[in-house]
Amino acid sequence: MAEAARFNDTEHDADHSDDAVWLEVVRKMDEVYQDLLRYEVELETKNAELESLRQFFASVLDSISDVLIVCDLEWRIEAVNAALSRLVGQAQETLIGASFFSLLADTDRERFCGGTGMPVVERHDCECSVITADGTTTPVSFNCTVRRDLSGRVSGVVITGRPVGELRRAYEALREAHEALQRTQGQLVHSEKMASLGRLVAGVAHELNNPISFVLGNVLALKRYAERFQRFFAACAAEGACAPAIQTLREQLKIDRALADLPRLIAGLEEGAQRSRDIVDALKRFSAVDGGEMHEVELVEVIRRGVHWVTSSVRGAFRVDLALPESMRVWGNSGQLQQVVMNLVQNAADATADLPEGRLSITAREENGGWRVDFIDNGPGIRPEHLPHLFEPFFTTKPVGQGTGLGLAISYGLVEKMGGKLSAANNHDGGAIFTLWLPAITS
Repeated sequence: MAEAARFNDTEHDADHSDDAVWLEVVRKMDEVYQDLLRYEVELETKNAELESLRQFFASVLDSISDVLIVCDLEWRIEAVNAALSRLVGQAQETLIGASFFSLLADTDRERFCGGTGMPVVERHDCECSVITADGTTTPVSFNCTVRRDLSGRVSGVVITGRPVGELRRAYEALREAHEALQRTQGQLVHSEKMASLGRLVAGVAHELNNPISFVLGNVLALKRYAERFQRFFAACAAEGACAPAIQTLREQLKIDRALADLPRLIAGLEEGAQRSRDIVDALKRFSAVDGGEMHEVELVEVIRRGVHWVTSSVRGAFRVDLALPESMRVWGNSGQLQQVVMNLVQNAADATADLPEGRLSITAREENGGWRVDFIDNGPGIRPEHLPHLFEPFFTTKPVGQGTGLGLAISYGLVEKMGGKLSAANNHDGGAIFTLWLPAITS
C-alpha cells in the first residue's frame, strides 16, 4: 500500500511539472508573438518612411530642370530624371540599362571619354550633341563625376547636363539686362549732369544779362550819335565852314574813312550783342526749373503747326511728309512741345540744305503706353562719334555762328520733364532719325 501511495505521488508531481512547462511555453510564445507584432508595426513604419523618402527624392529629381544620369562602371544607365526623358522623348523605364553613349551623336561619343568600354573619367563643361525626340540634335553641356560605394570603391558615374540653348538664352538675357543697366546709368548721369549744369548756367546767364543789356543799349545810342556826327561833318564839308587847319587834321586823321566804317562797325557790334542776348535767353530757357503749366495737348496739331511755321521760312526745296493718326493726346505743355517740334524740323532742314531736295518724314505709332514720333530725314546722317554728344549743351555740328548748341539740349530737358524720351540714331536707309516718345492719355 505504501508503494502504491508513493507511485501516485510521483505521478501527480509529473503531471504538475508538465503543466508548468506548458505554461512557460505558452508565455514564451506570447512574448514572441508580441515581439513579432511590434516588429511588424516598426517594419511598416520604416517602410512608410522609406516610401515617403523615395517619393521625396523622386519628386526632387523630377523637378530638376537639368539632365541627371546615373551610370555603372560600363556606362550603362541605372537611373535618370524626367528632364532627360523629356529631352530624348523616351520613358525613364526604357532608358534604364541602355548605354549612355547611345544618347549622343556619333561624332561626340569618342570625344566624351574615348567611347564605350573606356574606364570612368570625370568631365567638366563638355559640350556634346544629344539626339532629341524629333530626331535632331541639341548641344548639352555635361559634367561627369565619379560615384563611390560605402567602402569607397568606384561604382560608377553621375552625369549632369544643361542644354546649351538655355545657357545662351540666359547669357543673352544677362547681356541685355547689363546693357539696359548701362543705358539707365548713362541717362541718370546725364540727367544729373544736366541738372547741375542748369543750376550753374542759371547763375551765369543772370550775371551776363545785365552787362549785355548795357552793351546793347550803348550800341543803340552810339548808332544814333554816329548818324548825328555824319550829318554834322557832311554839313561842314558842304558849307566850307571848317578852318583850313581843321580840314587838314581831318584828312590826316582820316575822319571821313572812319565815319564811313563806323556804321559797319556798329552793325557788327550790334549783331554780336544781339547774338549774346539770344544765347543768354537760350541759357535761361535751358536752366529753367519751372517747366510751365502741364495740360492735355493734341500732339497732331502741335506737329502740323510746327511744320508749317518752319517750312514757311525755309529757303530751297524742303518737303515734309506726314503720316500721323487722327489724334494723339499727351500730357505736357503745348508751347514747349511746339519748341521741340520746330527744333527737330529746323535741324532736318539744315541737315538737308545742300541737297537738291531735302525731305523729312514724320511718322507716329503707339508704343509702350505712349506715342512714338519718328523724324526721319534724307540728309548725310550723324557721325558715330557725334551721337553720344548730341544732347549735350553747346555741342553743335553746324558752322561757327549758325548754331548755339543748345537747341537739342533744351528739347531733351523739356521732353524729360514731361515724362517722355528723346533719342537720335542713324536710319538704316540713310539719314538721321530723331525719336520723340511721350506718355499717352488713355481716358
